[in-house]
Amino acid sequence: MHPEKKNFLITIDTEGDNLWSRPTEITTENSCFIRRFQDLCERYKLKPTYLTNYEMANAPEFQYFAKDVLSRDVAEIGMHLHAWNTPPYFKLTDNDLFHQPYLIEYPIDVMRDKIVLMTDLLESMFGKKMVSHRAGRWGFDERYARILVENGYKVDCSVTPLISWKGCIGDPVQSGGNDYTNFHKDTYFINLNDISKKGMSSLLEVPVSIEKLYFSCIDDFKNTFQNIPPIRKPLNYLFPTLTWLRPDGSNLRHMLNLLKKTVHLNKDYVEFVLHSSELMPGGSPNFVSKKAIDKLYEDMEILFSKTLNHYVGCTLNEYYEKYILKKAIDVEDNLIK
Repeated sequence: MHPEKKNFLITIDTEGDNLWSRPTEITTENSCFIRRFQDLCERYKLKPTYLTNYEMANAPEFQYFAKDVLSRDVAEIGMHLHAWNTPPYFKLTDNDLFHQPYLIEYPIDVMRDKIVLMTDLLESMFGKKMVSHRAGRWGFDERYARILVENGYKVDCSVTPLISWKGCIGDPVQSGGNDYTNFHKDTYFINLNDISKKGMSSLLEVPVSIEKLYFSCIDDFKNTFQNIPPIRKPLNYLFPTLTWLRPDGSNLRHMLNLLKKTVHLNKDYVEFVLHSSELMPGGSPNFVSKKAIDKLYEDMEILFSKTLNHYVGCTLNEYYEKYILKKAIDVEDNLIK
C-alpha cells in the first residue's frame, strides 16, 4: 500500500466484437486477446476492472480468464449492461440491435429485471459479489442509480464530465443520451434524486478522467478554421478540445499531459478507459490491423511506465474502500481538532 500515491484505475468495457458496426450477430472473439493486456498491467502492478456485459459473461474463453485473474487477485469483475441484447428481452424499437437503445429508455420494471439478471449471472458465474458498474453507452439516471443501490452496488463510473451524448440517439423516438457537461469531475456520493449532485447515498460515482488541457483562446482560434478541413484537422490533432485517458492510436502526448495535470491538481485518481474489443485487430474502428494493435501496446507501455512514480494500481472496489477509509480518517481528524 502506498497511501502517498494517487490511484490509477483501469476500466475496461468488456463486450462483444466491434459493436460500433451494429452487428446482427454478436461475437466474442476479443475474449482471446485480453490476456496480453492483463499481462501488461501485471508488469506495472496495475489492476483492471473488467466491466462485463451479457455476451462476454457467457463466453467460455472469458469465463476462464476472469476466474484466473480473480483467483490471483489481480483484477476485478464488474457489471456493464447493454440493454438491447440482455434478457429478459423487450422489443423497444423496430430493430433494437441496430438502434442500441439506452437502458434508461426502457420501462422501469424492464430496467430492474435486466439489472437483476445481469447481477445474478455474474455473481453465480464468478462467485463474487458485483459492486462496480458502468452503464452501456454511458446512459444513466436516478432510477438506474436507485436500482443499483437495491442490488448492492457500491461504485458507478458512467459519468463522462464535460461530455454530452444528446446527439447519440438510441430509441429514435426518445431524446438521446445524457448531458454530463456540468457534472462533477471528481469522486462523489450520488444524490439519488439528482445524479449530477452530491448526496448521502451509498453509491460512489467515479467519473471518467476527461480534462480540458489547452486555453480557451486556442478553441476560439480553431473555430475560425471550422470550414477549412486541411487546417482544422491538424489543429484538432494538436489541440483537442477535451482529452480522455483513452488511447485512440494518436493521442499519447495528450494522455501524458493529462497525467501531469492530474498530479499538479493533486487529484487522488485517474481513470483509464478502453473496450475489450479494442485489444483485437478489427475489433473496433480505431484499431483495424495487427500493426495498429502493436502501436496501441507501444503507447500503453509508455503511458503505464509513467505511472510508477506517482500512481498505484487498484480496482474500483479497492478504490472505494480506500476512499471510505480516507473519509473516516478526515472526519476523525476534524473531531479531534
